[in-house]
Amino acid sequence: MFVTGRLPIVVAGGLIPLVLLSAVGVPPWAVFGVWLALVVAAVAVDTALAPSPADLSVARSLPARARRGEVALSELRLTNPGSRTVRGWVRDAWQPTAGAPTTRARVDVPAGGAVTLRASLVPRRRGELTSDFVVVRSLGPLGLAGRQQRIDARGTLRVLPPFSSRRHLPSRLARLRELDGETSVQVRGRGTEFDSLREYVRGDDVRSIDWRATARSGTTMLRTWRPERDRHIVVVIDTGRTAATRVDDGVRLDAAMEATLLLGALAARAGDHVHLVMMDRVVRARVSGVDGAALVPALVDAMAPVEAQLIDTDWSEVASLVRRLTVRPALVVLL
Repeated sequence: MFVTGRLPIVVAGGLIPLVLLSAVGVPPWAVFGVWLALVVAAVAVDTALAPSPADLSVARSLPARARRGEVALSELRLTNPGSRTVRGWVRDAWQPTAGAPTTRARVDVPAGGAVTLRASLVPRRRGELTSDFVVVRSLGPLGLAGRQQRIDARGTLRVLPPFSSRRHLPSRLARLRELDGETSVQVRGRGTEFDSLREYVRGDDVRSIDWRATARSGTTMLRTWRPERDRHIVVVIDTGRTAATRVDDGVRLDAAMEATLLLGALAARAGDHVHLVMMDRVVRARVSGVDGAALVPALVDAMAPVEAQLIDTDWSEVASLVRRLTVRPALVVLL
């Protein structure tokens, strides 16, 4: 049961008969007592005549995932199988960080009909956001009171990291193309793979001379190099207590996620293998064996529910896990 804002106005309306009847000698307490009894009776009748909101069925529709700060459309479809129109309000039970409207939605669900309510969610926090039920208020014919009912209708929205660092991706990809040899850039030295042999010309680095090939060919031969392919990158994100340190409007963990997504996008475009481990004393998220276009979505999905833990990280276990993760030489990035 609930009462509306009309009830105080009706109760205050009892001042009129109170003043009029007091002038003719009727005791004020008797007038006001009778008026309150009439108001209580009207509220009881109004509540009894209100259609039962429990007869409504609720179906929910919303996207499975959305990025933090972006709009996600939530839909509620209310179906009334009864013979009376349900007039009232509906409130969805999202937590405040979901960014749902704070006001109740007014509805009129006709008998045997259905109504669809749409609301825009703007989530302000990563992770799993849930709404387990909706609350429906059915108004009585007098507009003084009505019935209230909780109806179970579970909905889950996974809020992903925003990946704001993707604005840097075009410039980093241009640099990557340079390193890959699409522009006139020579790459020599450690961290590269052997490409081919060619004759030595003046100005070349003598450290790249292949003496065995020179002996076989009778002329000085030089090794040329190209950027390594099929590299392995292991990204370790610390989710211990230091990850909860504030950085501008977020925390250090969010900054680490942004850096990981940018690095993962570049590595995937270069054809490399990226492994992700998020841990403190236990592994909170892990991604391995995912390459190409599927890498960034997998990283985002794994990161979404992880929060910083107020415990110290077990670094010996981190080192042990990294060594078990890949048997090939790898670049280990610690965030």
